[in-house]
Amino acid sequence: MVSTVTTSIITLQTTSAFTGSFALVGILVLITLLVQKELIATSGNRRWLKLGKLLNIGILPLLIAFILIVLFKLIESLS
Repeated sequence: MVSTVTTSIITLQTTSAFTGSFALVGILVLITLLVQKELIATSGNRRWLKLGKLLNIGILPLLIAFILIVLFKLIESLS
């Protein structure tokens, strides 16, 4: 019984540690894509502007994930 509980606790702590690092990687990728999009938007080249529109494919899901991360952290801190 004790070994099962201990194993469960270790698994939970490891999972939460990985979740935090995945969230950090996602946020860093989102920031990088947003910076690239801004740099591309300042160029006047058509090809670069099309590439800037294609970056939305990666930006939108990461933005949704960022919003959910912030909401969950806010709810976690309030409870």
